Amino acid sequence: MTNEKKLSIICFSGEFDKAVAALTMATGAAAVNWEVNLFFTFWGFNIIKKKGGHALVGTGFLARVFNLIMGGRKSLPLSRLNLGGASPGLMTGMMKSQNVATLEELYQAAKDLGVNLYACEMSMNIFGMKREHLDPSVKAVIGVPAFLKYSEDGQTIFI
Repeated sequence: MTNEKKLSIICFSGEFDKAVAALTMATGAAAVNWEVNLFFTFWGFNIIKKKGGHALVGTGFLARVFNLIMGGRKSLPLSRLNLGGASPGLMTGMMKSQNVATLEELYQAAKDLGVNLYACEMSMNIFGMKREHLDPSVKAVIGVPAFLKYSEDGQTIFI
């Protein structure tokens, strides 16, 4: 077992508040020199798309429709009280008014702090995505066995 502190987070949800929670934990751990691995799978995959809003990306008709509907980081809904899509903007305003880092600021901080961003290979295949559809900061497209290797001997949480 290593003496280095390590946190690995499986980002399964594509909801605004859960993305904020995952990125808050990630940046907090990275700020105190923990190794941090984020694995984006299923709906969480939207957080690392290069295009932040709704876009026709992917290969195949159904994949393109799903990607258009789901959007990206700038279109994540709130998990409760989404108010027809208005709540993420309202929440961002509330965060700014309290000097709390916004989703975009947390995402940028994670990249700046060297958090390892990994895309789930299976989700990428399901949604017909290619490497060029992802944020360039994504370190690699990996499967579960590789993520388990990276997260070995550390704390792992599922959001």
